[in-house]
Amino acid sequence: MEDKNLQPTEALKDIRQIMERSSRFISLSGLSGVAAGVCALGGAWIANGIIEKEGHAGYFIDSLRTGVYDSFTLKLFAVAAVTFTAAFISAFYLTWRKAKKSSLPVWDHTSKRLFWNMIIPMTAGGLFILGMLYYGEWRFVGPACLIFYGMALVNASKYTLSDIRYLGYCEIMLGLISIYFIGYGLYFWAAGFGALHIVYGTVMWFKYERK
Repeated sequence: MEDKNLQPTEALKDIRQIMERSSRFISLSGLSGVAAGVCALGGAWIANGIIEKEGHAGYFIDSLRTGVYDSFTLKLFAVAAVTFTAAFISAFYLTWRKAKKSSLPVWDHTSKRLFWNMIIPMTAGGLFILGMLYYGEWRFVGPACLIFYGMALVNASKYTLSDIRYLGYCEIMLGLISIYFIGYGLYFWAAGFGALHIVYGTVMWFKYERK
């Protein structure tokens, strides 16, 4: 026989879940973080091989300033484009799949809030980084990527699972640390966008999705 004392507790739990669904985008998949991290590590590994074999970061910056793109620069652009596309598609698909299983919409007013709160700091960071590249200051590009991305995650965390805030804190701290290790930006970039994403995604999968 069902304990009647549990009924109010279950009702409150259901109400809380409904309110959470209406104010937070809870369809982010932990596996999407893992997939994005794997793509980032793969892209960093390929880019590092190209840099070691064909040139150095200075060639890339000179190409951006002069507008003359040699094969070395074009290869790095291609790696970056493929890495971003693969990470985005895999993360979107896994999130869409989770939302479909939970009968939740992927694009609603909550996900729009999440998008805008994340895209504004990232856009500001991207323009700031382009400004540094324009003036030939490549040394702090890696730290800036991590710091602005971390700020975007913290800013967007109020519209999704709060755990993402801690990923943002870690990205910011890693970016600040990397300032003092100039020349190792690609390794810190791989650690932030690759390893941290894999750790975060794994933790989220065990915490919210494993059955």
